[in-house]
Amino acid sequence: MASTETVAAAAGEAAEKGMPQLNFATWPNQIFWVLVALVLLWLVLTQIAMPRIGGVLAMRKGTIGGDLAAAEELKAKAKAAEAAYNKALEDARAEAAKIIAATKAEIQKDLDAATARADAEIAAKTAESEKRIAEIRAGAAAAVSEVARDTAAALIGALGGHDDAKAIEAAVSARLKG
Repeated sequence: MASTETVAAAAGEAAEKGMPQLNFATWPNQIFWVLVALVLLWLVLTQIAMPRIGGVLAMRKGTIGGDLAAAEELKAKAKAAEAAYNKALEDARAEAAKIIAATKAEIQKDLDAATARADAEIAAKTAESEKRIAEIRAGAAAAVSEVARDTAAALIGALGGHDDAKAIEAAVSARLKG
């Protein structure tokens, strides 16, 4: 029963003194336990939590750095590929221009040869046509001359005149000349 009396006395004594945290008699004990708690918290943070957080941060930094390096490398490769593409495109355009020029020259050569052949054929046909026209004119002139002589002789005979072949020929020749 002594213990109940001591507990009751202690409770009464505490009630008289107020809040135990403000009791200066218990401050050294409270400070000791606060220091122990702070040291334990510091040890847990420095030995367990901070190394893990530092490891995660270092891993993230390494990953980000690696990703940035890979991105820069890929960017450089993309620029090189673009430059190669542009050069290939330029080369292809130049080659296409050369092929077009060569094809145009070949077509022009073939066209010139065909034009020359056509001109030669036209010239030959023109010469042949002129020759035939000259033959037809000569034949027509001879036929006109003969018809004119025959007609003149028939007219002179019909009119009762005497047909003089030399006079008729001279008159027809003079008239045909102009």
